[in-house]
Amino acid sequence: MKKAILFLSITVASGLVMVTVYNTLVDAKSWGSDVPASIQSARDYYKHVDPRRFYTIIGPPNLLLSLLTIILFWKDAVLLRFYFAASFLLYAAIIVLTFTYFVPRDLILFTWPIQDHIEEIRTAVSQWSQMNWLRTVLGLAGVLFSFKGLDTYYKRRTT
Repeated sequence: MKKAILFLSITVASGLVMVTVYNTLVDAKSWGSDVPASIQSARDYYKHVDPRRFYTIIGPPNLLLSLLTIILFWKDAVLLRFYFAASFLLYAAIIVLTFTYFVPRDLILFTWPIQDHIEEIRTAVSQWSQMNWLRTVLGLAGVLFSFKGLDTYYKRRTT
């Protein structure tokens, strides 16, 4: 059971990392390619679903799975607690960063009147793209800590 939770945690977190890479390489480049037309195209594309919805649906379960991993492996080894707690803290930092940094820029990009705020929208696209690499690195580090915990668990089991 606990290994299944750990593998599920790694899988979900890895998926989130890949989505942030996609967002930076594809979405943000598209949004900023020809402001204001590109922003209007993105708004039209997202008319029926908000892209932040993905993170609000997948982010909390990722954090919960990470926390469950800490709890389930608590008695196994202090080193495992460290690795899984590091992952949890990195994922929590991503959620804080998402709500404090990205959501305000998303609102600029997708809700502000375009014609009155073209420069602010261009700035928000640039800031969003640059900081999304930080979010990706934090997620990747969290996944790597989880993998290190998994590796440590299996090494301890075979010795």
